[in-house]
Amino acid sequence: MQEFARRLSTLGADAFTSDDVVDLATAADVRISADLEVDASMAQRLLDQISPTPPVTGAQITASQWPPPVSSQPAAPSVSFSSPGAVNGPADQPSTTQVRARA
Repeated sequence: MQEFARRLSTLGADAFTSDDVVDLATAADVRISADLEVDASMAQRLLDQISPTPPVTGAQITASQWPPPVSSQPAAPSVSFSSPGAVNGPADQPSTTQVRARA
């Protein structure tokens, strides 16, 4: 639990102590003791009590590697579609050229 509090403190300006983690556990209705190791699901329940939400998941904060690795790839922007309709391909486009018949 002390390691969980230490890792949590590295995420922001607030310094979390074991007592703070006990308070989070009380708010999340989780029973813990001071020497208990926090697993991923318990960590997620505790993280859910913090506002604003920390930028890690319970699995990340309890992983053996800390801090979590940062991807060298930029995050892809989110994509939204305005309408679920079909897209016309080039063969579906109406012709813009007109043929004039000679009379």
